Amino acid sequence: MCPVISPVMRPVIRKAGRSLLWLLLAVPAALMLAGLMRGTTPAMDLLHPSGELSVRLMLLALLPGPLAEFFGANRFLRGWLAIRRNLGVAAFAYAMLHLAFYVVDMGALAPMVDEFALPPIWTGWLALALMVPPAAVSFDAAMRALGRRWKALQRLVYAAFALGLVHWLLLDWHWQPAAVHLAPLVIAWALRRHSRGRGRNLARSTT
Repeated sequence: MCPVISPVMRPVIRKAGRSLLWLLLAVPAALMLAGLMRGTTPAMDLLHPSGELSVRLMLLALLPGPLAEFFGANRFLRGWLAIRRNLGVAAFAYAMLHLAFYVVDMGALAPMVDEFALPPIWTGWLALALMVPPAAVSFDAAMRALGRRWKALQRLVYAAFALGLVHWLLLDWHWQPAAVHLAPLVIAWALRRHSRGRGRNLARSTT
């Protein structure tokens, strides 16, 4: 039998859960920064893990919507949906950390400007730029103020995710990691499309 939680305690528990989530999300960043500060891990070696983590967090933020539409909002998916904004903001934070490591590794503005026009570089900059608007409005007051426009801004994350994978592919020249990260989202989209098509067919059959 599940214990009954007092309505007074629910906001407290929810806030504690979010705090724990942010603490867990911050652990990889803390370890990366500690290695950089100690001098045991150069900035160049931190570019890949910080960028990869940003992409993975974006993927985790994008998956629960289509999955909930196909499977229904069960308890697990409701919990996942409840934290997807946190995951999206964390993805942006790791993208900014990725940028910080890039700046430290390059050491000066001139070499950064010189390579900006290269496809592996400008795709990363563009992906980061597209992440800024969704991250900037990822709070309740902005959602209420923007109305339907808020959801349109959040859809920029899809383009940022795609560009992030292109950036990764052009730098690494191995297609398998990008494909592995893209596949779950493609499957989730296909399931949602199937669910919507099934719903339309059912609506036609009842009219």
